[in-house]
Amino acid sequence: MDIVLATPRGFCAGVNRAIAIVHQALKRYQPPVYVLHEIVHNTHVIEDLRQRGAVFVEELEQIPRGAVTIFSAHGVSKAVEEQARTLGLRTIDATCPLVSKVHRRMSRLHAMGYDVLVIGHKGHPEVEGTCGQASGAVHVLSTSAEIAALAVADPAKVGYVTQTTLSVDDTAELIKALRLRFPLIAEPERTDICYATTNRQAAVRQLADMVDLVLIVGSKNSSNSNRLREAARNRQTPAYLIDDAGEIEPRWFTDVQRVGISAGASAPEHLVVEVIRWLQERGAGSVTEMAGQEESINFLVPDLCV
Repeated sequence: MDIVLATPRGFCAGVNRAIAIVHQALKRYQPPVYVLHEIVHNTHVIEDLRQRGAVFVEELEQIPRGAVTIFSAHGVSKAVEEQARTLGLRTIDATCPLVSKVHRRMSRLHAMGYDVLVIGHKGHPEVEGTCGQASGAVHVLSTSAEIAALAVADPAKVGYVTQTTLSVDDTAELIKALRLRFPLIAEPERTDICYATTNRQAAVRQLADMVDLVLIVGSKNSSNSNRLREAARNRQTPAYLIDDAGEIEPRWFTDVQRVGISAGASAPEHLVVEVIRWLQERGAGSVTEMAGQEESINFLVPDLCV
């Protein structure tokens, strides 16, 4: 059995930046440093940071007054920011800059009196943070049926944003439905789905056509990792989402001659290496890396004076 690696895969610029912020905060301020929600959605990353002294909480009230507090890469609402100030917390914002761009558009649409439509998964931290940028009418949509049933104050004053980690193909269908329902809808100049999500999904679609089975390395609560699994399955190729090599089932590989591997944007490369090792210890042969989109985007880590 041969192994083919997707390109690109793994960490994106926003994830690299968020993790670097936690590392630098721990170095500068010493543990404990508190993080509201998971900094990124990967169990191995979270456990590593926890061992270094990061404390992950779900509510700001769990954090001692005056403590250094980091907002995750998914972003938070304005209400959470205000609550942190009220509680006297020293905050550092690790929101991905591409998510912050969506927040700014959300605020502009709200300021113009628009009903704002958020295409995304209800309850996802990024969607919660985005919705919390506006106090006006906000509607979270994830299906064509919800679009058909939607009621707005003025069909001529409607705009949309999207979660950055959605399926490119599914989102295109939803946007088509929005245009039919609201011909005057205000659209972003460029898609809100981030470059990393787009590139990784394109790579997995190509990979799925080359192999008999695809393994996606990523955590179950990672939206972008789940979309990669779906991208492979939509090409009629069996695909599994695994946190690490320990979740691999030998029975998956019956009659498999080529296995493809990719990783979500929050999954570290060492987990991919461990999956390759697991396969090779059981007889897998050559490892090749497919040609793919080169990524050169980097985000600066902000000054951490708080």
